[in-house]
Amino acid sequence: MRSMSSMLGAVAVAVALTLPLAPAAHAEEAAYFEFTTYGVGGPENNKSIFKLTDPVKIQHARSILNGTETQRPHVIGRIKKTPAPYNPRWSFHLNPDTIDFFDAAMEVCDATTSYVEEHLAEAGGAFLPGLVWCPWTSRLVREVTPR
Repeated sequence: MRSMSSMLGAVAVAVALTLPLAPAAHAEEAAYFEFTTYGVGGPENNKSIFKLTDPVKIQHARSILNGTETQRPHVIGRIKKTPAPYNPRWSFHLNPDTIDFFDAAMEVCDATTSYVEEHLAEAGGAFLPGLVWCPWTSRLVREVTPR
């Protein structure tokens, strides 16, 4: 039979898991970054903007831009088939909660920004399964202020 203290501990853990997490005392606000993919139309025609809210990922992106980070320079995340106010040029955007960085990824999630736009209706099936997009040629260009 379990002791009373271990049962109370289990209840406390279960209750804690249902409570919303308090924001970090010094959590950084969202940051926005422009990136490009190389392909048909060149990098100028494949620029896109994504939003980051995780302070560690924001710092990683800034470190890539200032040249102090060379590992995991490419962008990966799940697309949402809706435009975002900070990325108005495209009919889709990267879900901020899913964005990360990578060195190498499987070919099945590789595509340029313009190709994703042209084939957005197919995304989530054989094209970009699970809506995961990992453009191999992605390169951060700069940090931006949203419009």
